[in-house]
Amino acid sequence: MTGYSSEAVAHDMFALLHEAAAPVVTRWTYWTDDPFAVTVEIQTRGNRFVDWVLARELLVTGLSAPAGIGDVRVRPATMGEWEVTLVEIRSPDGRAVLEVDRDLLRQFVEATLDLVPLGSESMLVDIDAEIEKITRSCAD
Repeated sequence: MTGYSSEAVAHDMFALLHEAAAPVVTRWTYWTDDPFAVTVEIQTRGNRFVDWVLARELLVTGLSAPAGIGDVRVRPATMGEWEVTLVEIRSPDGRAVLEVDRDLLRQFVEATLDLVPLGSESMLVDIDAEIEKITRSCAD
């Protein structure tokens, strides 16, 4: 790492699973150790959490315009009188659409940008160390 110590931003937010009656707890976390990614943990039955790792840039873009292809897509929407961001997650086991309050998600994203401005993430990554880790894991 260059210039930063390991820091994190974490926000807990309620989200609606699309068309569900009750909200779920989600925990959004950003670590400067992994400056390109955001982890969202979604609480399921039995107080278990399911983790998804999203590209931070996907969230930044998805706050104002549709973004993403494949397993994760993010886009702004209006649900009645509420401004939300829809986070669609797909896996072989199914599909879920989270409706997240856009202002709360924006506050979280802005807090991550205060830690690491967009475009400066690569200054925090030691590419040689990452390549060594990958090479070592492939040799096992």
